[in-house]
Amino acid sequence: MAKESFDKEIQFLRMLVLTSGAFSRQQFADRLGISIHTFDKTTRRLKEIVGSMYQHLPEEQSKEFAETFRFSYYDSTDPVLLFLFRAKSVKGSESQRISLLLGAMNEQALTAMELLDICCSGMSSDLPLPDEKTIRSDLKYLEEVGVIKKEQGPRPYRYRIQNDLVSALSDDELIDLYDFVDVMANTQVPSVQGYLLRDGLKKNLLRNHTDKHAIEPFLYRYQYYSRILDEAHLFTLLSAIRHHCRVRFLYFSPKSEKSYASKNTNPLFERESNGKVVKTLPLKVVYDHQYGRWYLLSYGREGILKFRMEGITQIEEDMPVDESLFETKTNELEEKIRYSWLIDTGRPVTVRARFYNPGPTESNFVKERVLLQGQWGEIVSEDDVSFTYEITVNGTTEIKPWLRSFGSSCEVLEPIQLRREMIAEWKEIQSYYEFV
Repeated sequence: MAKESFDKEIQFLRMLVLTSGAFSRQQFADRLGISIHTFDKTTRRLKEIVGSMYQHLPEEQSKEFAETFRFSYYDSTDPVLLFLFRAKSVKGSESQRISLLLGAMNEQALTAMELLDICCSGMSSDLPLPDEKTIRSDLKYLEEVGVIKKEQGPRPYRYRIQNDLVSALSDDELIDLYDFVDVMANTQVPSVQGYLLRDGLKKNLLRNHTDKHAIEPFLYRYQYYSRILDEAHLFTLLSAIRHHCRVRFLYFSPKSEKSYASKNTNPLFERESNGKVVKTLPLKVVYDHQYGRWYLLSYGREGILKFRMEGITQIEEDMPVDESLFETKTNELEEKIRYSWLIDTGRPVTVRARFYNPGPTESNFVKERVLLQGQWGEIVSEDDVSFTYEITVNGTTEIKPWLRSFGSSCEVLEPIQLRREMIAEWKEIQSYYEFV
């Protein structure tokens, strides 16, 4: 998807959102493992991106950088952090060249040499002129991401914009498609490619002079910032899983004091990193709906490994492994997480809980939620007042927050250890509300 990595900006934005401006510049730089100079340079770069996003607004409505993370959700239907994917998909030096290529291919199908001539004559004098190898590399990238299409025929091959979808539909059909993509991108995972498709459809509709209000009928309040940020690595990992390839990356655990380290190419400035260099075989990617987190499950020397994707940086594909090895380890993983509420691979334990109905005159939303979210658990007994739910899970750590979220409508019966833990937690909560 992205042609250039942007690990630093991802961690920068995550820190900014989580701390809400509570860190000083020095604390921020220390946490990211960068200098204050790099911090300031990254801030200026992100300010420029925000400015380019809101350049269509009147001056009195333009937003300062920090304010873009606190603005009214009803001012825009875009999730705030998506702009990073738009701005960093290609390097700044490549943007003008690729724009020229797309503009030329929008008119007619052209060969690589014809596109080279157009680029050389149309590029700014202060930018280096591309060669044939660069143009062919750009065409390969654009073809991989589905922007252009190679036409059938003899060499030299001709390339054209792949816009058959929008050109074959009427404005009303495009609006219906836009509405569908808008809803799905805001409610399903993964969503980044959906947002980019939505942006393309919106630009095409506005180009056809469609009323802007007609294509923005829905407003969403975006909840999980990390979900969008972590999707930067998602497609690399899915590709590695599809092709049975190992991956290499630098990992920072959630407990690490730092969350980023620059990739130094000059040995004079090389320094020890707080992150852990990992080489592993990805097997499965899991999304936690409750907390909006992505997890990577993989196989390494230590066996089955788990990584929070928010701590992954500098990810690269490595050599492929034998298909039989991949299938063996995948089956081993599936057996280990067979009874996982999410990704726990601990010892299976049976949990029994009593859920109390809200009342005879109210809709039984408690039971509806248990049936919807209770996975493979079963209701084993029921009366007018309550019902008993039973499930076998790997450990109780992951199911505990779900049980706790029902408040007084849920009473844990077994195992006794979990019951004691819940009693202790509710007593602690009760102590917060005692009279002082």
